[in-house]
Amino acid sequence: MQLVVGRIGRPHGVRGEVTIEVRTDDPDLRFAPGTALATDPPGRGPLVVERARWNAGILLLAVAGVHDRDAAESLRGTLLVVDSADIPALDDPDEFHDHELVGLSVITAGGEGVGEVAEVLHHGQDLLVVRRPGGDEVYVPFVKALVPEIDLEKGLLVVDAPPGLLDLGETE
Repeated sequence: MQLVVGRIGRPHGVRGEVTIEVRTDDPDLRFAPGTALATDPPGRGPLVVERARWNAGILLLAVAGVHDRDAAESLRGTLLVVDSADIPALDDPDEFHDHELVGLSVITAGGEGVGEVAEVLHHGQDLLVVRRPGGDEVYVPFVKALVPEIDLEKGLLVVDAPPGLLDLGETE
């Protein structure tokens, strides 16, 4: 399974650097210099990271063979992917990779169906994007107090949400 670890955004400057929309919980490892990243669409890669740096909270990459703004612009929107088999297992049983959570069925502590984990966002606070059966989404902070149980074998994630958290997006 291919996992998206980033998406190339707009060029930065005139020397071929690109901004990266980070979609991994370990950007320093995934975008380390010398790392070759497969792409989607596949015809653009692999792309080899020459240099990575943070600027005002935005990850900037210099990629081998991309040395001007036009070449950087041609990569805009390209997804950077890794094979899930290449991601080592975690030692801590309370830690999970994003791809392990996406697709889990979400229920309340009382057993009521909520939806399915569609995505994990990393914005200082990790958030689970839960897609409800009607197509709308709710965001659940990924903390032990609100997500007390995860059973990967059963494909289940239990949410113990305070009143109103799961009602967001519902109309009366």
